Amino acid sequence: MSLLNQVAWRAMTGYDLGAVFDLAGQVHPGFFEAEAVLAEKFALYRNGCYLLEIGEKKPAGYVLSHPWLLGDLPALDTLLGAIPPEADTYYIHDLALLPLVRGVGAAGEIVAALTKHARAMGFASMSLVAVNHSLAFWERQGFAALHRPALNEKLKSYEDAARYMVKPLA
Repeated sequence: MSLLNQVAWRAMTGYDLGAVFDLAGQVHPGFFEAEAVLAEKFALYRNGCYLLEIGEKKPAGYVLSHPWLLGDLPALDTLLGAIPPEADTYYIHDLALLPLVRGVGAAGEIVAALTKHARAMGFASMSLVAVNHSLAFWERQGFAALHRPALNEKLKSYEDAARYMVKPLA
């Protein structure tokens, strides 16, 4: 049986938050976010949170996403407080996969599902911050870097190569 047949996304539950925090530490050690920050994203918008499992239900990745404001981005390791009522873009906060499951199509699969969700919710765009040399992956998913000087300081808090990216849905 191929690895692809053993990998599946499922809706995240509150019981998964410990595993998500552990995965975040392994996949993004340079982008620390407190467990409370990750948990809040789940609490604020559960419909955008999924866990990737491999084999016998072993966590191998996750995604956290939620509505947000186009042209803005949440600061790293900061509580949101609430989803803005005037949210006008669907924001992918974090897509993290262990190296073992990269390259099997799982990331593209969840991005396609989130795109379908964003369209169904009436959003005209999706947005994110590309880090860890992921720019080419996001470009293949239909995102393009958008230069916003007002975001420079927030982007640098991620890394020098961080890029704000937007995908139009219309």
